[in-house]
Amino acid sequence: MLTKKELRLRRARQTRIRIAQQGVARLTVNRTNLHIYAAVISEDGSKVLAAASTAQADVRQSLGGSGKGGNAAAAAAIGKLIAEKAKAAGVEKVAFDRSGFAYHGRVKALAEAAREAGLQF
Repeated sequence: MLTKKELRLRRARQTRIRIAQQGVARLTVNRTNLHIYAAVISEDGSKVLAAASTAQADVRQSLGGSGKGGNAAAAAAIGKLIAEKAKAAGVEKVAFDRSGFAYHGRVKALAEAAREAGLQF
């Protein structure tokens, strides 16, 4: 019997295989109960071009202290921030890698905020 995490990682592996064939940078999302993390990784997977998370001190200040990184509003803020950082690094087009998480709630909020901020995927 596979655990919940193993099932998620299996789904993530399939997505990453498809993204690798596209040959574009990928926007990865990782979600925990307390925080959400996003990173733009280069086409060949060798470098992180931009990263943002609710665990960063400046982001936590703007969200209003501790314990507020696990909601959709915080995810939307990270989506906007990662889009700005990616554009500053010269990346306009990415493939969205949700890491096996359902496209719902915080993951969806992050993706929609990144699209609104000008990232194409």
